[in-house]
Amino acid sequence: MFTNQGTQRVHFKEEEMKKLIIVLLMVVLTVGLALAKDYEVKKKAGDFDVEVRIDKNPPVVGDNNILVEVKESGKVVTDAKVVIDYSMPAMPGMPAMNYKTDADLKGSVYKGTMNLSMSGPWNIAVKISKAGKTSTAKFSIDAR
Repeated sequence: MFTNQGTQRVHFKEEEMKKLIIVLLMVVLTVGLALAKDYEVKKKAGDFDVEVRIDKNPPVVGDNNILVEVKESGKVVTDAKVVIDYSMPAMPGMPAMNYKTDADLKGSVYKGTMNLSMSGPWNIAVKISKAGKTSTAKFSIDAR
C-alpha cells in the first residue's frame, strides 16, 4: 500500500514537471517571436540616407512588407517617388526573374510589398526619384 502511494507521487511529480516544461517553452517561443526584429538595411544613395525594413527576418517566399525611410541632410523626405526593383539572378535552367513595386508614402515612410516567388538570393534596388534626379540603394537578401 505504501509503495503504491510513493509511485503515484513520483508519477504526479513527473506529470507536473512535464506541464511546467511545456509552459516554459511556450513562454520562451512567444517572447522570442514578439522580440524578433525586422530585417534592416541602412544604405547611402546619392545625397539620401536610406533605411529599409522588411517585416520578416529572414525574408520568406510570398509577401514581404517593406518600409523605406528616406532622409536628406538629416531631414525626412516625403516628396520623392520610391520604386523597389527586386530580382533573382538567372540559374541553370531558369531565366532571371525581375519584379517592380511602387512604395507609397504612409506618414513619414514609404511602404510596399514584395512577393518573392521562390527561396534563394534576391537583389533589391530601392530607387528614389526627387527633383528629376534618381539615386539607388542596392542590397541583397536570401529568402527562405
